[in-house]
Amino acid sequence: MFTLVVVDRFFIKKKTVLYPNFGIKIPAGYATHGIDVSRYQQGIDWGLVSKMRDRGQRISFAIAKATEGTNRTDGCFNQNWKGMKKHGILRGAYLYFHPNKSGKVQANYFISKVKLESGDLPPVIDIEESNHMSDKNIQKSLKECADLLEHNYGKKPIIYTNVDFYADKLGEAFDEYPLWAAHYEQCNAPRVNRKWTLWQHNCKGHVNGIRSEVDFNVVNGNLFSLKNLCLE
Repeated sequence: MFTLVVVDRFFIKKKTVLYPNFGIKIPAGYATHGIDVSRYQQGIDWGLVSKMRDRGQRISFAIAKATEGTNRTDGCFNQNWKGMKKHGILRGAYLYFHPNKSGKVQANYFISKVKLESGDLPPVIDIEESNHMSDKNIQKSLKECADLLEHNYGKKPIIYTNVDFYADKLGEAFDEYPLWAAHYEQCNAPRVNRKWTLWQHNCKGHVNGIRSEVDFNVVNGNLFSLKNLCLE
């Protein structure tokens, strides 16, 4: 079986991929599962993603990379953005943040590329590296970006980072923001000393319609609590 997809204006014939299960251990006690994607998972068949079930569990939400820095747009974002909505997957978009660049310019670039609608998740800022900046300057640039996104979309952005980066570089200055914590090889919850909203627990999952490995996430609560975060 083959599916014809469009990636960066080129037609690519890809063999549809089906898996017997998600291929990873799913943390116990969580009811709502999701994935995050970028151009590295080219040509996603979102219809297959939405239909897959593993022991009764499904992919309820997905967050796609939209922009990076001040002038880069993910090549698969528009395709992913439309596909998630078409197939009823609660959707979100993230900005890959560079602390050594203007937070305001990065926010404005994201705003120019991402038109969030009612029912979409608030914007996500993905911050993973310091770019040799001091903690003070990282926090200053990140806060400028977060403030502008909140002003434009009417919701505080979600902060994505790994638990060590949060503790070492961000900490209390960003405790008021919803946290999406990355922490692998943990059994029950991410190791972070504050309330968290999403947990990225594995990066080697398999989902029908996606050829490559994909990050898996759970919600601290249920789908209703995640929808409460969404734009009105």
